Amino acid sequence: MRTKFCFTAVRTFAICTLLSSPALLVAQPLPLAPAEVGADGVDVPVRLAGAQTSPAQVYGKLLSGQQGEVVAAAEAMPADKYNFAPTTGTFQGVRTFAQQVTHIASSQYYFFSGFGVKPSGDPDAIDKLTSKDEIVKALKDSYAFAQQAVETITAENAFEQFGEHKNTRAGMAAMGLAHTNDHYGQMVVYLRMNGIIPPASRK
Repeated sequence: MRTKFCFTAVRTFAICTLLSSPALLVAQPLPLAPAEVGADGVDVPVRLAGAQTSPAQVYGKLLSGQQGEVVAAAEAMPADKYNFAPTTGTFQGVRTFAQQVTHIASSQYYFFSGFGVKPSGDPDAIDKLTSKDEIVKALKDSYAFAQQAVETITAENAFEQFGEHKNTRAGMAAMGLAHTNDHYGQMVVYLRMNGIIPPASRK
């Protein structure tokens, strides 16, 4: 009796251990819905799909997260440091901090201009801005424009080609996010060179 109990306990423990393995949990198939009757009269199990998220929600969330970090970095730099640019080493001729921010802002209109959304201001005027307040506002406005643009992305049009270069909404949104990340990295370097910890790194 004791031998049978021990064997049962060991077997139960082994099964529970295997089922709790992360690798096996990932590999578990989706649950099956009640069977449907096929054309030949045979029951055909239907696999339940996972929860669906729209392309607009996916890109919108990525854009919103990026906006929080970029805008916070732009606001963290003091106004009197907006003209800062490294002058030694291999930094000669690079953009100032202000130019990094205005470049991000104006580029949003380039990447998202083909989505059918009209900008509320003049994107061409962004590069001429000089004060911190004006530049930060332009940055926020450009993100508002980008958010409106990604809201137009659907499962049906995400990979439809448009424009002379046959771009797609999904491709341009990805390129826009990646491009901004490049310049955000430079903003972070500029902040640290001025003794400022980027807000995203203070958590």
